[in-house]
Formats: sequence, structure tokens, C-alpha cells
Amino acid sequence: MNMRATHGIDALTEKEKQTLRLIARGHDAKSIARSLNLSVHTINERLRDVRRKLAVSSSREAARLLFDAEDAPPNPLGDAKIGEAQAAPDVEQDGDARRIPRLTWVTIGGIVMSLLLGLIALATLPRQETTSAAGETAIVETKDPVIIDTARHFLELGDQGNWTEAYGMTGTRFHTANTLETWSKAAEKVRPPLGPMQSRALMSEQYLPAPPSGYEVVKFRTAFSNKANVVETVTLNREDGRWKVVGVTVD
Repeated sequence: MNMRATHGIDALTEKEKQTLRLIARGHDAKSIARSLNLSVHTINERLRDVRRKLAVSSSREAARLLFDAEDAPPNPLGDAKIGEAQAAPDVEQDGDARRIPRLTWVTIGGIVMSLLLGLIALATLPRQETTSAAGETAIVETKDPVIIDTARHFLELGDQGNWTEAYGMTGTRFHTANTLETWSKAAEKVRPPLGPMQSRALMSEQYLPAPPSGYEVVKFRTAFSNKANVVETVTLNREDGRWKVVGVTVD
């Protein structure tokens, strides 16, 4: 990191760093605003100040510089483990939809998940574009359709409330952090309040070069009857020749 960038990092306020850490974890301005209970305008103004201080053209580049400067950037919202409530504000829905808190289903645990989410937004790999069922342009980096199919099937089992079969699709890292009982209890608290799934469109599929052997991260934009415009993120790795789920979040 050059001296100008180092000086820029030192000039950042703690609130600006907090925002960049969320950018590094895959959030956009809208989801950051929801998480911090601020307006999108406030977040965009904060990111503009950050880009000016660091002399960069993008917020992701600014997040990368902060990520490089910090050995283990803290999660300003905390990493909620399964069975624990995420300490984030409620999200207001348009119209008459009821308020549903922003929750995390499960993480693969502590520092590993922080590193994983931190690198998702920073990975710069060749991409190919495809069109999702909803007509959106999806970013797909790998050519193995089984990755996306596995992630989608895992979420569909959640739509059905079939926690046992969904748990059977998870990998060793997931099992280390969660038993079937704890997973089922946490999933039951989060998924049913969203209501029936109305539509689910692929947003992106990206390879994350994180230890020990890399991960595949699949994101869907989903509409439920009680909450629209939800981003579901499923993280997988390969075990014994098969794709296994090691993390899932719902924003």
C-alpha cells in the first residue's frame, strides 16, 4: 500500500471504516442502510467521502485497501451463530407488508466466515454473463451448473420446511458448527415468517479463493409473500466429489 493510501486510511472515521467493512462483506449501499438504520443517501455520502480520502474510483477498491490494512477487520454487526439473534434493526416493507427482522440463518463460524465474506466482494475473476429467469443479467464465473442447481435445491428444501434433508446437503464445516437440532430450530425461526416463495432469480455465482480449497458463492434475488427483494447467499465447497453447503445467509 502506498503512502497516500496509508494516509487516507488514517483519515477515515470509524463510521466510514464500518461502512467499508460491510462493503467488503458483500453488502451494497441499500443493505448497509438497512443494517445501520440509516438512509441510503447517508451511506452514499459516506462512501463518496471515503473514495475522496483514498483517491479511488470505486467503493470496492476502497474496501480492499482497508481490508489489506487490517489483519482481521471486525464485523460491526457481529457474526450471529446459529440459534442467536442478529442484533440489527427491523426492515420496513412498502405497503402493508409486516416488519420482519434482518436475520442470518447460519454461518460456518467466526473468523472463517468473516474472511469468506470479506473476500467475496474483492475477488476479481473472469466472468461470463447469463440471463436469469427474471430477466436480470446474472454473473457466472464457473461452468459447472451443478453448483447453482445444488444451491437452488438447498433453498427449495427450506421453502418446504424440510430441514432434515437440507442438513444432509451440508458439509463437514457446517456440521462442526451446527447439529441437526440447532440448525432446524434456527431455520424454523427465520424461514417460515418470510412466507411462501414467489420467485427466485440467480444473481451471481463466483469462486472465492479462500483456504483451504476455495469456495463457490451463489446469490439469488428472491421474493417471498411477506418480504420482497431478498438476497439469499449459499456458500459451497467440494467434499468427496460432491458440492456441499457450508453457509447460508438471507438479507
